[in-house]
Formats: sequence, structure tokens, C-alpha cells
Amino acid sequence: MTQPLGPVMLDLEGPFITRAEKALLADTAVGGVILFARNVESAEQVRALCQDIRRIRPDLLLGIDQEGGRVQRIKTGVTRLPAMARIGELYAEDPEQGGQLASDTGWLLGMEMAACGLDVSFAPVLDVESGVSSVIGDRSFSTDPEHVAALGARFIQGLHEAGMAAIGKHFPGHGGIEADTHLTLAEDARPLADLKARDLVPFIRLASQLDGVMPAHVVYSAFDSRPAGFSPAWLGMLRESLGFKGAIFSDDLTMAGAHVAGGPVDRAQAALAAGCDMLLVCNDRDAALKVVGHCQALENKRIGKLRYARARPDLQALSALKRWRRTNARLGELVD
Repeated sequence: MTQPLGPVMLDLEGPFITRAEKALLADTAVGGVILFARNVESAEQVRALCQDIRRIRPDLLLGIDQEGGRVQRIKTGVTRLPAMARIGELYAEDPEQGGQLASDTGWLLGMEMAACGLDVSFAPVLDVESGVSSVIGDRSFSTDPEHVAALGARFIQGLHEAGMAAIGKHFPGHGGIEADTHLTLAEDARPLADLKARDLVPFIRLASQLDGVMPAHVVYSAFDSRPAGFSPAWLGMLRESLGFKGAIFSDDLTMAGAHVAGGPVDRAQAALAAGCDMLLVCNDRDAALKVVGHCQALENKRIGKLRYARARPDLQALSALKRWRRTNARLGELVD
């Protein structure tokens, strides 16, 4: 019988599990592991690493940021993905071709990540680019919210065809600010009506299709003085007005944009109180240990539903699939 999944998702030091990490992963407060570039040497090595993690805890949710463009952790042994803005440009010229490629890309990504042993990639990015963001930029499909919603829907469709969950980010929209929330607390002072007419559009359209959502460490001061990931008002809107039923993942609680809530345990408490289901605590092991210690008696049943549910494909066998070959070739034409 598998043990309940705790609410903490943490990271590892390198491409192999250390003895201390083996003990940490066995802790009932831990519900998942997120991999970063430092954990990755190749697709085959990631698969072996995931197998090693599952020998310790077969139930853990294993995730990664594999968006394409600037944010692609696994580069060797899988398809090199273009920035999603390239697909958006194709869609603006030819909606039929662009939409089909978005669907195929979601499918290919889901198949490749499943073959690497992972359960989820934190994608798609549903932020609407505004031309000012230092963080989002070409990670976004488009500057047009309707295009982002349409392409996001097709990308989600592709992920689901591959049997993989879709995690949309960064609610309610990170594309309208210049600051990098990894480095500082950011504020978006636009009226709520403006956000609803633009940045919120993809989330409003796609809330019923998404399996997970990640809120932004941004203060939308016209609506709430707290960052969205610590805001019962924002996450309440997501649940109640938008009807979202899936899991809510905090963005990394060690980011500078999260420090407004206090120390590591204070941030964890604030995120849980606001409505987050899973707490990401990365790049700071002391902080992770404090949060794990605080979350000993907690579990969340929404997380277990995101596990990849069917047999994992063989990475080497994917090239035998016509859809993979076609999509791989098309994406290769769009990579910068």
C-alpha cells in the first residue's frame, strides 16, 4: 500500500541521489521531486534517475520544466523544442497549421517526458506577452490573449493524448511586468478589469481543461496586497469563479518574490492557507527541511491524480511513430 502524498515538492543536488536525499525522499511530507538542469545529463540518465527515485518512493510525483526555447532542462536524447512564440507566429499566419503544431508539440513533449520517467512538465505557459517582461518574453505563445488561449487549448489536447497532465502557469498572468520574481517582489498595478480582458483570458477559457495551475509570485495590487500564490482571493477566484478542479502548485517558495510572506515555514503556511496543494521548495535545502518538518501530518489527494497512468513508452521507439517523426522535423525548422 502506498503512503499518502505529502504537500512538499523539492529538488536534488545533482544527477544522482545522495544518501541524505534517500532519507529525505522517504519522508511522508514529501510528495514530489522537480528536476533542474543540474540533475540532467541525458534523457537516458534522467530515466535512470527517476527509476532510482521510484525505488525509494514509487508514488512520488516527478516533474520538470520542459517548455522549449530558453526553458528546456533535458536537451540530449529528446527533441529540441523552439520557444512557444515561434508556434504563435505560425498560428498568426496560418491558424490551422499553427494549431495542429501546438497539439503535436504537446503530444511529443508528453510522450518524451513520460519515456524519461517523468509524470509532469510544468507547461503550458499561458502568460500573455506584453513586450515588457524580462522573464516571459518568447516563452509565451503570443501577445494576443485569444491566440494564447487557442494554442494553449491545442497544447493541452496534445498532452492529454499522450496521457500526461497539463500544468498552466503563471496565474493570473505574469506577462505584464518587467521584474523577475526570482530576484525581487513584483507588482502589477493594472485594474482587475484590464487583467480580465487580457491576462486572465487563457485561464478563464482553459480552467476546465487544466489538471494543474501554478500562480505567480506577483502582487496585483488593484485586487489584493498579497502575491497571487499567497492570496485566498486569487486562488478562490480560480476555484469558484473559474471552476478549476485540479491541483494548485506554488511557484518556488525560495524565490525573492515569495519572501514577503516571511521565513520558509511562514511561506508554506501562507501558500497552504491560500489554497495551494503542493509547495515547491527548491535551491535551498535548509528551507526545504524546515518546510518538510512543518508538513509532517499533511497530505493532499489532488496530487496523486496527476500520476502518469499507463505504460511508459520506450524513448528509442518513439522515432518509429509517424506523428513523432513529422513533429520532430517541423519543430527542428523553428528552433533558433
